[in-house]
Amino acid sequence: MQNEINLKYFIYARKSSEAEDRQVASIDSQISVLSDLAKREGLEVVETFCESQSAKAPGRPIFSKMLEMIYKGQAQGIICWKLDRLARNPVDGGQINWMLQQAVIRHIKTYDRSYYPTDNVLMMSVEFGMANQFIRDLSVNVKRGLKQKAEQGWLPCPAPVGYLNTPDRQKGFKIIKKDPKRFHLIRKMFDMVLSGNYSVPQVHTIAVTEWGFRMPNGTKMSRSTFYSVVTNPFYYGYYEYPKKSGIWYKGKHPPIITKEEFDRIQKMIRPDNIKPMKHVFAFTGLIKCGECGATVTAEHKTKRQKNGNVHYYTYYHCTKRVDKNCSQRVIQVQDLEKQIADILENLSIPPEFNEWAMSWLKQENHKEADDRNSILQTQQKAYNECVKKIDNLIDMRASGEITEQQFKDRDTKRLRFEPLVKGQKTAY
Repeated sequence: MQNEINLKYFIYARKSSEAEDRQVASIDSQISVLSDLAKREGLEVVETFCESQSAKAPGRPIFSKMLEMIYKGQAQGIICWKLDRLARNPVDGGQINWMLQQAVIRHIKTYDRSYYPTDNVLMMSVEFGMANQFIRDLSVNVKRGLKQKAEQGWLPCPAPVGYLNTPDRQKGFKIIKKDPKRFHLIRKMFDMVLSGNYSVPQVHTIAVTEWGFRMPNGTKMSRSTFYSVVTNPFYYGYYEYPKKSGIWYKGKHPPIITKEEFDRIQKMIRPDNIKPMKHVFAFTGLIKCGECGATVTAEHKTKRQKNGNVHYYTYYHCTKRVDKNCSQRVIQVQDLEKQIADILENLSIPPEFNEWAMSWLKQENHKEADDRNSILQTQQKAYNECVKKIDNLIDMRASGEITEQQFKDRDTKRLRFEPLVKGQKTAY
């Protein structure tokens, strides 16, 4: 062993957030073992550096800061678990190798061996090379595995809202299934957009504020996230992998909507599909002129009298696009409604149609009941979370950790959900 007296050391612990290092000890355990090692060997540690970042590419800020401090003479040695904690790419590995050869770094101590400037650099180069090759092979294998999973019909990415990634022991990887708490609510959001009665922002507001809809992590769904939902082909059963590759796969997950419904929504939300505001009349598009067969349209008229009174009238009339000489005159909405009521009184519903309609209504009622229960459960969960937080806030307020105003502001959230939950329970 070479003389390490008067040398100062940095402990460097790193754990990647990626799959390459799932088997490696955590940062805390690395520091614990390395600190014991330093005491046992009598090495003076002046600072400890921790980093949670992959070493497969250069540019780790904490690692760079440590080397800069070594160049300034603040330490002459490094203690780490293994050499691959320092580098898994040829740039960082070459820099460490060079600093050791030039005696800028005078000692690198790992758990099982030491490296000195006078050593043969071949061994260190081989170890860094093996670490670099490992990460390259791992990248190739991971990409191959993800591609194979995509080809089998499973999106190799986190499932979008409405679905869950569920481990499948038989297949050996995670598959995508319905999220029992959110799948039907996402479908209901699609239905609201498809109805044409709600814009995307309106549906988002209703879901978040009235239903209490939350993401799996408990946060509110942002508007941009909801836009990504209504524009994501995954919901009708297809996905592109990798992104922007032009390669599409048919998924094995249960779709929420059909391709036709998805296409309709895309046309509805296109910027060039924004329509000017107009009056909505009850019977336009439903009736035609009895004389010439042209479409019947309607318009509002406003009459202001000299005494200040204002009268509003609604008239229906033939557009005369079929016959310009059509003799039919305008008719007030009240007279038209009376004519329609007289016709409806003479109509009868066939028993077969009545039976079919009642059966359909029962199915719709069961579906709406499921939706209401899902909404109620979502609201109840959000309310319970607010109550739990309020209980904690009371303790914090009593101990002076928060101000009275902060307490009132946070209690407002509970008060917002309370009438919603109670109202839903009364209604259902």
